[in-house]
Amino acid sequence: MVRSFPATLAFAVAGATMFTGLGSPASAQGSLFSATPVEQANFILVAAPIGKGESSQLNIYEQRTNKRPCFAVSGSEPAVVDPLLATFDFTGVCNRYIDGNGYSLRIGGDDFGTRYRLSVVKSNQDVELLAVPTRDPSQPTMVVAKAGGAGGGFLQLQLEPGWLLMRRQYGTRSLGHLYVFREVWPGNEAEPVQSEGNPVGEGTLPADAPVAPELTPAAPES
Repeated sequence: MVRSFPATLAFAVAGATMFTGLGSPASAQGSLFSATPVEQANFILVAAPIGKGESSQLNIYEQRTNKRPCFAVSGSEPAVVDPLLATFDFTGVCNRYIDGNGYSLRIGGDDFGTRYRLSVVKSNQDVELLAVPTRDPSQPTMVVAKAGGAGGGFLQLQLEPGWLLMRRQYGTRSLGHLYVFREVWPGNEAEPVQSEGNPVGEGTLPADAPVAPELTPAAPES
């Protein structure tokens, strides 16, 4: 979904210029990386409060094994998330992706991590995850996910139609980075995004290519 936003929301996402309509999407630049599918049921997108909770940021939790649950969900619209992984050493059991080092935007064969940021924006009606342009304000701001209602604390974000999670891959190696992924730009479903000469974004694997790291667990919150 692409739509215009009031000035108050524009301020909430650091002054990004919003507008109505898709406009001209950022030009495709290709990628050294490719994207590989993940089991969607093992992941949850969360609007996680910052500080006193007046604002939130995107967290993504992954259930790697069934040794013990990494999170619990209750209610609906919005659903409340209990981040259980914050209460134990989740090494080997869970992964947590909390900022741009752990996730980024990808459309088709192109990475947009340096041209878009994923921001959680609250209103009186809902909590939304927006993809906001960082370099060119004439580019569209996209609604990626919604909580389904207003609320505080840790809230589940449900991806909008057409969006899903993928894992970054370098050659044949899966990395510790997730893509919030869409095959084509919203409104351009009949026009797949592909890079010239490299339609799937695959690169040559160098000998020192990084391997997916196991994320360091955070200390339990007091």
